[in-house]
Amino acid sequence: MGNLMKQAQKMQRQMEEQQKAMEEKSFTSQVGGGAVKLSMNGKREILSLELDPDAVDPEDVETLQDMIIAAFREVMKKIDDEQASQMSSLTGGLGMGGLGGGLF
Repeated sequence: MGNLMKQAQKMQRQMEEQQKAMEEKSFTSQVGGGAVKLSMNGKREILSLELDPDAVDPEDVETLQDMIIAAFREVMKKIDDEQASQMSSLTGGLGMGGLGGGLF
């Protein structure tokens, strides 16, 4: 039982370390051939949003809005994928529903 507790504590420390590293990491997405570039950190905070001046067309605001949404979705997926990958490596592929039907 003591060994199991040590393993759980070790896993918790590793999770905390990975979370901190994740929060400091930057994720970037470009859409529309680089017309919209969005960067976020692992805390899901927007670091920057760059718009190509040619993409700003007052006659076609909807296209720009769609590109911003697409960039946001793409960068969020990158963050989610990275978090899932880190969790999988930490739990040895057991995933979120592993051990005991949801212990992790």
